[in-house]
Amino acid sequence: MKERQEQTTFDFDGNARERLVLWIRHRMDEYGITLEALAASIEADAAAIKPVMYRDAFGNSWDGQGEKPDWLARAIYAGQSIDHFRC
Repeated sequence: MKERQEQTTFDFDGNARERLVLWIRHRMDEYGITLEALAASIEADAAAIKPVMYRDAFGNSWDGQGEKPDWLARAIYAGQSIDHFRC
């Protein structure tokens, strides 16, 4: 029974997807959000994400802003050049 309920909840190809879209449209109307404003907000969020400048083999990354992360500080202290991690 629970499996069927989860399937219905996560079945976005059927009615659940359409209900979700309808709910979002109602909220947009309620708060006066236009599609243009939504698109502009999404673009602004994407532009605010800083590109990764340093990355190691384990998937750790740093955008170069703020304090050096521990993984990079340890590698530099161990004698590795910071340029080795530059993307």
